[in-house]
This record gives sequence, structure tokens and C-alpha cells, in this order.
Amino acid sequence: VILVAVILVGYRCFFIIQETEQVVITEFGKPLQSIQNAGIYFKAPWQKTHYFDRRILKIDGEPNEIPTSDKTFIWVDTTARWKIVNPLVYFQRLNNESRAASVLSDLIEGIIRDLVTKNDLNEIIVSSDWKEEYSVSTEREVRVNRKVKYGRDGITKVIVQNLENVEAGYGIEIVDILIKRINYTDQVRQKVYERMISERKRIAAKKRSEG
Repeated sequence: VILVAVILVGYRCFFIIQETEQVVITEFGKPLQSIQNAGIYFKAPWQKTHYFDRRILKIDGEPNEIPTSDKTFIWVDTTARWKIVNPLVYFQRLNNESRAASVLSDLIEGIIRDLVTKNDLNEIIVSSDWKEEYSVSTEREVRVNRKVKYGRDGITKVIVQNLENVEAGYGIEIVDILIKRINYTDQVRQKVYERMISERKRIAAKKRSEG
């Protein structure tokens, strides 16, 4: 009986943390401390352990239809990588990955919507290292309109910078954000195709006229 009691007490008092884990210890629901190093630890029998992942985690947001500043409606699909850096704060504010994913998705969506609506389409779809000579267009207006200030990669950096103001309050760190896909809405896509066809016809006509 004594041996069984010792085993039970040991089972309830000792716990192991793996390299990929971190733990928050609570007492009657109140968080006491967090442990982020792997090893074997001791706690009181009435205390509880809450395990959280130390690895980089991923969130895939839902595509959102957003208008740009030049009134072009596009679908924006993003993904973000993040990690828990302060498990005690994370436990108090978010508690689990499902809740964290919901909060982070809302924050990211809000910032992306704000940035997209304040920038024209070129800023969203063209990279910051885009150069005018990459364009196949001979139309001056088109070339001028394609000049970018931030570019697609610059926009994602701004998003991460904006999130730095709130991530500490959740005990997390945003590693990076990626705009996976940008699609035109069906109506805009048809207009783009028509413009591309028209532009190619103008180029062909010009070449024919020049011999």
C-alpha cells in the first residue's frame, strides 16, 4: 500500500518537458510559473501542468474580398508563422492554439484590409524590386502606373511591423506573413483579359505599321 501511494505521489508530482514543449503550472486555476527548458521537474500534487508547443506554428487565413484604393476588388489569401515566446502571458490571454488562431487571423485580416484599401493594385501584386523594363507594354500610361513604392513584399513587412505593437500582449511572436495568392474577382478578371487583348492588338498594329 505504501509503495502504491509513493508511486501515485511520484506520478502526480514529477513531470517531463520535451525539447519541443513548454509548460505553465497552475494552482486551483491560477497560473504560477512557466518553464521553457526541457527536463524533469517537480510540482505539488494539487498543481496542474499545461503544455504548449515551442515550435513555429502556422495559420492559414480565409481568403477575403477587399477593394484597393483604385476601386479594384481582389481576393487576398494569406498565411502566417508564429510562435509562443511567453507561455504565461499566452495562457492568460489566449490559452490554446484554436483561440490564438482566431485572434491572430482577425488582427491580420484587419491590418491587411486597411493596407489594401489605402494602396492601389500595383502595390499589392508587384514586388518591390520590379523594374520598368520588365513590362511588355509600350503604353506610357501603363508603365507609369506600375511604379511601386512598397510592393508586395514591402506590404507584408508593414503588416509584421504593425503586429509588433500587439504581439507582446499575447505572449507570441510573429515570424513572418506571406501573401499566398491574390486573385481578381470574376468581374475584374474579365476586364483585365479584355485590356490585355486590346493592348496586344495595339502592339501588333504598331509593329505592322512600322513594317
